[in-house]
Amino acid sequence: MTQLRELPVDKITKAIGDLIQESAYALPDDYLAAMRSAQEREASQVGRIMISTLLENSDYAASQQIPTCQDTGMAIVMLEIGQDVHLVGGGLTDAVNAGVRQGYADLRKSVVADPLLRENTADNSPAVLHTDIVPGDRLKITVAMKGFGAELMSRLQMLPANSGSAAVTEFVLETIRAAGPNACPPIIVGVGLGSSFDGVGLLAKKALMRPLGQPSPQPHIAQLEQELLQQVNALGIGPQGFGGSVTALAVHIESFATHIAALPVAVNLNCSAPRRASIIL
Repeated sequence: MTQLRELPVDKITKAIGDLIQESAYALPDDYLAAMRSAQEREASQVGRIMISTLLENSDYAASQQIPTCQDTGMAIVMLEIGQDVHLVGGGLTDAVNAGVRQGYADLRKSVVADPLLRENTADNSPAVLHTDIVPGDRLKITVAMKGFGAELMSRLQMLPANSGSAAVTEFVLETIRAAGPNACPPIIVGVGLGSSFDGVGLLAKKALMRPLGQPSPQPHIAQLEQELLQQVNALGIGPQGFGGSVTALAVHIESFATHIAALPVAVNLNCSAPRRASIIL
């Protein structure tokens, strides 16, 4: 019989609070490397200046321990919970939201309790929480501070079943053309394919969590990612919308099985401040 590993939920609370603080001030290494590479290949002088300014901003934020962006976002928390983990000491959702409150104690609060009444919760909780049960006795926490400039430019469409990759490509490009400078490029493009109406948006969000430049393990999806990246950058929107050859740093696609009657597709954009971090407990 498998021995369950007990994990106090207060450890989850502390980890989430720490990850939010880390994400607010220090952008991921893979993103910074991608930006330095983009600066070298950006054809526009103004575009290179914009990328340089963004890199200087990230360096200053890290050195001074201040947020990289004034929009400190809404907390997206993804948990991969090992099936041999026994959570003790309280409720999981309560523990997650306590971590959000701790992490945002000295950050801007941008969450309203009701989408119509618009009253601020004053502590940036609750988090948007997603959980997966996986093998093992560990728990992986991924936190993303998702600013809504790029979130507002994201879209979802239930395409006809026979649409194929050409229709997916056009939908992605149409979404990015419509976003223009509003998503704060250079952007990261997360694409979800398949699942259902509710599932495809989550696939697109998960695509944004993948380290930049790591291709899909599925060869045909990896090829589509590369083709889309080339076509997105050919749009000429450029860094911060001033024109140039680097509109996106990466296009990541996550796919899942779907129904014979449809081809769900979602595009979730991330701005030039991808604040995400993970830990395994």
